[in-house]
Amino acid sequence: MTPEQLSATIADALRGLVDRGEIVLSNGVPTEVKVDRTKQREHGDYATNVALQLAKGAGMNPRDFAAKLADALSALEGIDKVDVAGPGFINVFVSAGAQGAVAAAIVAAGDAYGTSNALGGKKINVEFISANPTGPLHLGHTRWAVLGDAIGRVLSAAGADVTREFYINDRGVQMNHFANSIIASALGLPKPEDGYAGGYIDDLAKAVEAAHPGIFQLEGDDRLAAVRKVGYAIQLKEQQDQLELFNTHFDVWFSELSLHETGQESGGVPNTLARLKDLGHVYEDGGALWMRTTDFGDDKDRVLIKSDGELTYFASDTAYYLNKRARGFENCVYLLGADHHGYVNRLKAMAACVGDDPAQTLDVLIGQLVKILRDGQELKLSKRAGTIVTLNELVDEIGVDALRYSLARYPADSPLTLDVAEITKAASDNPVYYVQYGHARTSALLRNAADLGLSLPEDFDPSLLSHEREGDLLRALAEYPSVVEAAASFREPHRVARYLEETTAIFNRWYDTRECRLLPQGDEPVAPVNEARLVLTRAVQIVLANGLRLLGVSAPERM
Repeated sequence: MTPEQLSATIADALRGLVDRGEIVLSNGVPTEVKVDRTKQREHGDYATNVALQLAKGAGMNPRDFAAKLADALSALEGIDKVDVAGPGFINVFVSAGAQGAVAAAIVAAGDAYGTSNALGGKKINVEFISANPTGPLHLGHTRWAVLGDAIGRVLSAAGADVTREFYINDRGVQMNHFANSIIASALGLPKPEDGYAGGYIDDLAKAVEAAHPGIFQLEGDDRLAAVRKVGYAIQLKEQQDQLELFNTHFDVWFSELSLHETGQESGGVPNTLARLKDLGHVYEDGGALWMRTTDFGDDKDRVLIKSDGELTYFASDTAYYLNKRARGFENCVYLLGADHHGYVNRLKAMAACVGDDPAQTLDVLIGQLVKILRDGQELKLSKRAGTIVTLNELVDEIGVDALRYSLARYPADSPLTLDVAEITKAASDNPVYYVQYGHARTSALLRNAADLGLSLPEDFDPSLLSHEREGDLLRALAEYPSVVEAAASFREPHRVARYLEETTAIFNRWYDTRECRLLPQGDEPVAPVNEARLVLTRAVQIVLANGLRLLGVSAPERM
């Protein structure tokens, strides 16, 4: 019995008490009852405080309310015992058969186990990384590549219609600095002021020449425009390839420059400015055009057009938000760097200025910095980029799985220091190795069972999974869907990683328990309990694989 099933069972029991006139609920029977896994087995399998929540409205003492509900639950199939504790907590002991049926349900669901319709097709845009197409992706982008992708995965698992979006910062003077740096490298000239350095610029110059021979023989603005266009395309393609190899996929690559193109019907900057004027939240002062964001909690009003006529980045930000909303996104998730704390109130005020409720349409996550240590020294320099550690170099040094898992298992707002030796070692105190090895162990058990002629039964007796360790494991497996739902609701995929580590530990304790041996020994015949434990092992394998998939990490069958 899963927590969700027990929640529904308790709601049905409450409905029965109301129908029989034993209790009166002025606000009606709740559609959902919160059920928690207990920390100690002697307190039952699950606990709920629903009596404490509803007793006052029913005009009853919480313990009396709890006692009535406990009696009703005790009579139901699948429940062994119900205790009332303290001021009115209800502890539920589930029968072994009802609990063991969880394993069969997991095996039947397979890859779909843990998915739900909690977010009911809600259309959500997750924007992350948002880099300039002027160089390779680096460590700062890497954390967002992991978290943004994992957030998208858990949201999809919870039923949301998710679009993962990369905002290309391809408008501004940096693009000319980028092109001039490539030209200088190709012609053997000194690096221009505010230009880009590093071996990757030399590589780009060669790639640009190879793609368009003679391009550097063009003159003046023609050469600048041509090199900017070709260099941009090559560098952006490299970023895209880097991210795909890092198991991070984007559905949309959105150009900032496109917001300023003529003919942009909705969400473009001209359209945005006209809409803001109609709503009455802009004004002119000192020759500049301002948005009155202080009306909605910002610390100061924001400039949209400077006194010299130049558009600000905030004008692009506002147009981009409106573009997303025009595309039908009900919720826009932004993942921003540690230096963007001031953007939170700014973006919320902007959303309010255009008539939205930012509490519903906007989620802004601020990430903290990551340090990578090797031999006690922080990795800072790159052979190829000069001043940054690139994503490709991190992958070569650490590996996709170790890097992704290590970054995914912490909340976005916690600063991180990761040691290369620690996160790549093959030892049980390395979380990614621990969880992956747990999955590999289930695969080995299933292979060994097959070698003995033991296959998953079409039917089995779930009540045979009655050992205390099996109860612990089944309760953990049953909790997985609610963990995924919470990870999606709070935009916190680290909840999945921590769950996987806890569940792997519970599985290992079961595996190490002599009384829970999966395979028959010596000349022992295959018994029904062996078949039941085979189903349980397969259920563990599915849950570990599904959870690792949500983090973008592989689930190896051999290690």
